[in-house]
Amino acid sequence: DLIPFLNELNTTIVVDHMGRPDVAKGVDHPDFQRFIQLMRDNDKVWTKVSCPERLTLTQPDYSDVVPFARTLVEQFPDRVLWGTDWPHPNMKSHVPDDGKLVDVIPQIAPTAELQQKLLVDNPTRLYWPK
Repeated sequence: DLIPFLNELNTTIVVDHMGRPDVAKGVDHPDFQRFIQLMRDNDKVWTKVSCPERLTLTQPDYSDVVPFARTLVEQFPDRVLWGTDWPHPNMKSHVPDDGKLVDVIPQIAPTAELQQKLLVDNPTRLYWPK
């Protein structure tokens, strides 16, 4: 329901936690595909491929979240950001090991080029534009 409103905004939009997909439904589910379509249609929409600990059903390896993040990194390599959500506010089930969160990076951005964009180039362009 928000997509028409978001498309009318004349500003950059950063969607936290990949829009919080239900990972049990899989990347092909219409809900996640709708989010991908929003990003395809609106180049002002960016996303953070963050917080697998909030989305996972397979904690602590987060393997169920990896396909979602990797899809976004591969399809929108210039509009994705990574983050840990440290210090993990409002976590009710567990406090994640930040080292394990970092270990997910090469799974979602498997090349040096994608890692450079995800971790350095994109945040620099978004937060410190020239």
